[in-house]
Amino acid sequence: MNLIGKVIAAAAALFTLAPPGGAFAAIEGVTGTTFNLVAGEAHISTADGNSVYVWGYGLAGKPTQLPAPTIIVEQGDTVTVTLRNTLPEPVSIVFPGQTGVSASGGQAGTVTREAPPGGEVTYSFIATHPGTYLYHSGSHADVQVEMGLAGALIVRPEGFDPANPTAYGHPDSAYDHEYLFVLSEMDPRIHEAVYDGRMGDVDTTGYFPVYWLLNGRTAPDTLSAAFTPLLPHQPYNSLPRMRPGEKLLMRVIGAGRDLHPFHHHGNHALLIARDGRLLSSAAGAGADLSFADFTVQTVPGATYDAIFEWTGAGLGWDVYGHGADGSDPGPCLVESGEDCQAHGRPFPVQLPSNQELTFGGHYSGSPFLGAMGSLPPGEGGLNMNGGLFYMWHSHNEKEMTNYDVFPGGMMTMLIVEPPWVDIGHVSH
Repeated sequence: MNLIGKVIAAAAALFTLAPPGGAFAAIEGVTGTTFNLVAGEAHISTADGNSVYVWGYGLAGKPTQLPAPTIIVEQGDTVTVTLRNTLPEPVSIVFPGQTGVSASGGQAGTVTREAPPGGEVTYSFIATHPGTYLYHSGSHADVQVEMGLAGALIVRPEGFDPANPTAYGHPDSAYDHEYLFVLSEMDPRIHEAVYDGRMGDVDTTGYFPVYWLLNGRTAPDTLSAAFTPLLPHQPYNSLPRMRPGEKLLMRVIGAGRDLHPFHHHGNHALLIARDGRLLSSAAGAGADLSFADFTVQTVPGATYDAIFEWTGAGLGWDVYGHGADGSDPGPCLVESGEDCQAHGRPFPVQLPSNQELTFGGHYSGSPFLGAMGSLPPGEGGLNMNGGLFYMWHSHNEKEMTNYDVFPGGMMTMLIVEPPWVDIGHVSH
């Protein structure tokens, strides 16, 4: 499938992502306290039509994943992870941010106990602190993490209530929807050498990535539905959706070896936590040291939690188009997050006629949220709800490419949907 076809297919999937009835948009993952993982191999797809050999963790009996399965537990749980190794060299798992991790079975390794080829090792720890964490291989890490042996661990606060979710059990971390962004990169030369069995030729000192990934995918595949059969080893998408006035929790993880400034158009986000700890001056103070920024400056191995909100404030016009036809604009929709200072203000410019415009596929034909306008035949059609699209991407411009071809790489879209659109869905 060519790039245009991928864009169309991805956009067509946007509106099948969220079956109705969910309390909030929750991160896809596996829940429980006992997890059986297998270290294995696979080939993943990149949006430019390439296929890259990877290593990764997968659930027992299921495909190898990139990134690894997102493990979701609750604070206070005793978590047990058993790893079986089908790869040709010893593999392990380390859990940064977790204390008291014990390991049994396998063999001694440099950092932790390892599963030898064909063997197993078991890890156990108590999830004492809520937050967003990374887990990854602690064996031959410069190669194995690059190959894909890394994933996300989410610890929900004790007594987590899906009807009133918080990330850290404090009102400062309350949110309506949550999304995960695992940021990584890839140098295919390393993967080719490992595939060929030339481990002695792997030289990570000359590291030169040409792919940059969001949740294991390059754009525009980032927009395709989660668990699409087209990407069997890359099940997680990264398409944030929200409604005006809601709070969107961004869980951002630096899972590679490079810095990735993750930029979110539309508004600043309030950074409330780093590495699984609230930015707090004292116990019980909440996120009183939080700060707003337009980019999450993602450092390798670090995790970040940020709250993003959007109301249309500051645009200078009524994004809903109330009274755009000269009628009474009616009351301000405070409950829907409308910026009442802009209520009833007209769109500030006169748009040219359709004959003088070039249309993007995500243009609804109207500048107003939830409204649809006339479009020429064959134009638009990828914005079924009349939402507003904002690009979210790496602020390193090269990282928005696939092998130097734009668009691609570490890029996705935020969709601000009209208030009446149901976007809730729950974890698998």
